[in-house]
Amino acid sequence: MRTVQITVGEGRYRVALSASLTGRGLNILLTGGESPHIGAVVMCIPRQSGTGNGLTADTWVVPVPGHKDFHLAKSIGEMISRVTGEVTVVAAGIHIDDAKAWEIDLITQNCTTAGQRLTEQWKD
Repeated sequence: MRTVQITVGEGRYRVALSASLTGRGLNILLTGGESPHIGAVVMCIPRQSGTGNGLTADTWVVPVPGHKDFHLAKSIGEMISRVTGEVTVVAAGIHIDDAKAWEIDLITQNCTTAGQRLTEQWKD
C-alpha cells in the first residue's frame, strides 16, 4: 500500500488530501480550513458510460446532518474514480467560519487542484 500526501493553498484556505492507494481502490481523507473534521463520506464506483465514451461513476453519499462537505467529496471522488478506474472513498471535512462565496470558491479550487495532482501522480 502506498500513501500520497498533497496540500494546496495557504492559511485558512489550505486543504490537505491524504490518499492510501490499496492496490484495489483509493481511500482519501480531504480536510482543511480552520476546523478540519469529517462532514461526509462518499463511495464512487467507476463503470462504463452508457454512451460507451469513457468512464462514469456510481456514487453513494453519507453526509453528517447539516454539513455540506458532501459536495466537495462527491465531485473530487467522482473525478478521481473516473480518471483512475478505481473504487474511491472520500471522507471530507473543511470549515471556515463565516465563509464568503469567494472563499468557498477558493477552497473548492484548492480541492480540485489537490485531486488533479493525485490523478497525475497515479499515472506515474
